[in-house]
Amino acid sequence: MTSETTRRIPHIIAAEIGAEPRQALAAIDLLDGGATVPFVARYRKEMTGGLDDSQLRLLSERLGYLRELEARRTAILGSIRDQGKLDAALEGRIAAVMTKAELEDIYLPYKPKRRTRAMIARENGLGPLAEGILADRSADPEALAAGYLTEAVADIKSALEGARDIVAEGLAENATLLGRLRSHMAEEGRVTARVVAGKEAEGAKFSDYFAHDEPFGKAAGHRVLAMMRGRNEGILSLDLSVEPEAARGQSRAEGMAAAALEAKGAGAGDRWLREAAAWAWRVKLRTSLTLDLMGDLRARAEAEAINVFARNLKDLLLAAPAGGKATLGLDPGIRTGCKLAVVDATGKVLETSTIYPFQPKNDLRGASAEIARLIRAHGVALVAIGNGTASRESERLVADVISGLPGAKPTKVIVSEAGASVYSASELAAKEFPDLDVSLRGAVSIARRLQDPLAELVKIEPKSIGVGQYQHDVDQNRLSRQLDAVVEDAVNAVGVDLNTASSALLARVSGLGASLADAIVLHRDSAGAFRSRRELLKVPRLGPKAYEQAAGFLRIADGKEPLDASSVHPEAYDVARRIVAACGRDLRSVMGDAGALQALNPRDFIDDRFGLPTVRDILAELEKPGRDPRPEFRTATFAEGVDTIGDLKPGMLLEGTVTNVAAFGAFVDIGVHQDGLVHVSQLADRFVKDPHEVVKAGDVVKVRVTEVDAPRKRIGLTMRKDGAPIEAPRPPKDRVRGPSKAAPKEAASGNAFADALKGFGR
Repeated sequence: MTSETTRRIPHIIAAEIGAEPRQALAAIDLLDGGATVPFVARYRKEMTGGLDDSQLRLLSERLGYLRELEARRTAILGSIRDQGKLDAALEGRIAAVMTKAELEDIYLPYKPKRRTRAMIARENGLGPLAEGILADRSADPEALAAGYLTEAVADIKSALEGARDIVAEGLAENATLLGRLRSHMAEEGRVTARVVAGKEAEGAKFSDYFAHDEPFGKAAGHRVLAMMRGRNEGILSLDLSVEPEAARGQSRAEGMAAAALEAKGAGAGDRWLREAAAWAWRVKLRTSLTLDLMGDLRARAEAEAINVFARNLKDLLLAAPAGGKATLGLDPGIRTGCKLAVVDATGKVLETSTIYPFQPKNDLRGASAEIARLIRAHGVALVAIGNGTASRESERLVADVISGLPGAKPTKVIVSEAGASVYSASELAAKEFPDLDVSLRGAVSIARRLQDPLAELVKIEPKSIGVGQYQHDVDQNRLSRQLDAVVEDAVNAVGVDLNTASSALLARVSGLGASLADAIVLHRDSAGAFRSRRELLKVPRLGPKAYEQAAGFLRIADGKEPLDASSVHPEAYDVARRIVAACGRDLRSVMGDAGALQALNPRDFIDDRFGLPTVRDILAELEKPGRDPRPEFRTATFAEGVDTIGDLKPGMLLEGTVTNVAAFGAFVDIGVHQDGLVHVSQLADRFVKDPHEVVKAGDVVKVRVTEVDAPRKRIGLTMRKDGAPIEAPRPPKDRVRGPSKAAPKEAASGNAFADALKGFGR
């Protein structure tokens, strides 16, 4: 990579993230030096000018792309230079492009390739014929071709076909033409899906796409992935239709190809070249560009799906914790029984059991007695009930037991059990509970995720938590990278108790990782609880760099140093002590005293190392030491007697929990084993562009039932207070052209709910 291209990367990224080049350059230097995004976002604000974690994540992603682009640019320049074909003009064109697609377009004529039909034509001596037709447009191509007949070229038709292959290859390697055609196809093309003959019954779940047609540029990500899944399963055919109504030789695309040959005249050569251009478009250009654009469409859809997953995961991880209370976890089951596990305030397992209140044993009395015994024996304050099969039946059982208990009664909560079975069978669970049956580990996980969702969910692979769309259809490496980043940001935003955190939670702390997390736990088990952050340096293999990155995110309650319980970084303890000294009181008495701290002028504590952003952060932390950014704990109350989709009726007012947020709306668990959809148009009594503006995963909301389609397991809900019916948006003007029957379902439905759910899958 040249120094010139290295210098321009910060400028490019700065413009994209809304920052100054110096900010981007500082962040790049820090990340290259081994700093993590959470560390840079919180503790290096002076250096980056206050770039937040979202900007830094985008910077990191774009930095990787641009460096790959520069590496490819360098390789291409080297290849063309070695061929002796690099001149100043070509080098300038290559230096100017900013996407991989444009770069590869320019490289096409110089890229080593297998023998093509054009190569064979040149080997047969037909290169001069193609050049002759291009040079003299008035000459008759057939007359010219007659002079090139050989043993390898039997007749005039063969000669002209060879010349056409050469001309077509030139068009296929014309970067300017490819760029124009790509833009034309993206603007005018329409994504079309059709059912494969005979697959109608087998592919009924894709019926919305049996005759589908929509503009390429407006194709929603969830519909694109649904159609691509249908194609992969052999149910649908999928294409990018461009000017299908244009007669041969009349399309704009063919005109662009002919214009690249300057074939505008009326001579025989121009007519032949226009035919060659039309053939090249139909046979070569359209096919290759369709593959490229459909790949781009898939990438766009995947990016949208991954972003939705990431936002939902973040909301779930940062959901309100119920706190350190004795909790009974209940993993519902029918034939195999309901698994019970009681954990104490710290999550330690106290007792497990199995009850059989449902078929085939129907031991309702014994099950009730066992639940009551566990609650009394361990002072249970919370009962977490998994939301799987038989959850509502289990909830009623627990409610009946609780109602009969004297004194203070536990709070029952329905908890998402997504990923609990994955965790139960994992190596981590086996290591944590070697003597506990796999089936009982799920109950422990359900109990703990109510106490502290973040601490428990980090033990589960993010992809198994189930808050995404088409997660198995997208780029798995990209999905994993983005979800891992979300988990890292969430963990470090909350902070971690150094003396109680599991190795799985510690592994997500800035600068640590699995190996150092295990070393910390091992040291803690052998040497006892950490009394100060500085003692981390005694952990084998944990050096100054890891300590710098991690220390500010680790908390020690009631340690030797009060500041160790805060997010103030040890490197800034001197600033904190100067602030405390200005108050004229003891550190412990100042922490939490907002009045005393707000009376100070932050500028009085700036020094040559720490500027105003850090001083303000320290003051804010001293005001509310160890503050948790997560919301207050709140639960949804499901309606009695509404247990299945068959119990729902339009007009019912219910309470539920948001489980998933997509671009087209939010899914809400209302306790009937099938989430309902609040379409984006029904989220509020105002226009909502992005559903995340209104709701997030984990929110408790009031909804009204608007539509119930039991056979298709679809539930329509609204959060609008005016009770207005679902609006029927007008189809876009370009949805169906004239009398075409290409998109009857799309145009006829007029139902936002049905449209949003087209092919929706998880």
